[in-house]
Amino acid sequence: MGYSVGQVARLTGITVRTLHHYDEIGLLSPSGRSHAGHRRYGDDDLDRLQQVLFYRKLGFPLDEVAVLLDDPDTDPQEHLRRQHHLLTTRIAELQKMAEAVEHAMEARKMGINLTPEEKFEVFGDDPEKYDDEVEQRWGDTDAYRESRRRTAGYTKADWQRIQDEAKEWGVRYQALMEEGEEPSGERAMDMAEEHRQHIRRWFYECSHEFHRCLGAMYVDDERFKAFYDAMRPGLAAHLRDAIHANADRRA
Repeated sequence: MGYSVGQVARLTGITVRTLHHYDEIGLLSPSGRSHAGHRRYGDDDLDRLQQVLFYRKLGFPLDEVAVLLDDPDTDPQEHLRRQHHLLTTRIAELQKMAEAVEHAMEARKMGINLTPEEKFEVFGDDPEKYDDEVEQRWGDTDAYRESRRRTAGYTKADWQRIQDEAKEWGVRYQALMEEGEEPSGERAMDMAEEHRQHIRRWFYECSHEFHRCLGAMYVDDERFKAFYDAMRPGLAAHLRDAIHANADRRA
């Protein structure tokens, strides 16, 4: 009889709602039904679900996953080779990060002060690289002046809290997209409003109209787009549209 939706959810750790969504969009339709008409998943369905979850963990959006899995010229072995390559690349990047952390720990224990270059070389970019550009672009605005005034007094704990809040928001926004929430959906608009309130709380007064401008920049500026899309491909555009929808409903 195969596996029920609940059994598959427990096996994989994903929600029943997500499995229903995969069925609705044709990404993973169970091959069987019980006498009562309930979904039943066979071994081939589970193999396909494994491939779906591999690609999702690697950051592929659902529409790209469907195209990849339904490509008649790509066999299951090729999918595994591709996923193995992507995973080993990511592992190498994480290993480099782990080594940098170990190096910093050892240096601190021995009382050695690392140079700025040594501290940040693992990130591949100088974190202050765009300071001059930001000042040229926004320096004559009240928002910029207010942000500079506020952040000048922030402690390391404040910055850690800001980072933790942003990371937690990002995890929830990725989950929202995973479940197929449209940018105009209530939850997406609520999270766009939460994004705006985070800016207001920590940096400057951010009106809905100013938030619209930020949303556009998240897509138009490749650096911002890369930042958000690194959380999940397509997130920058999804957030922009959610920001616009949120501003429209509050107009």
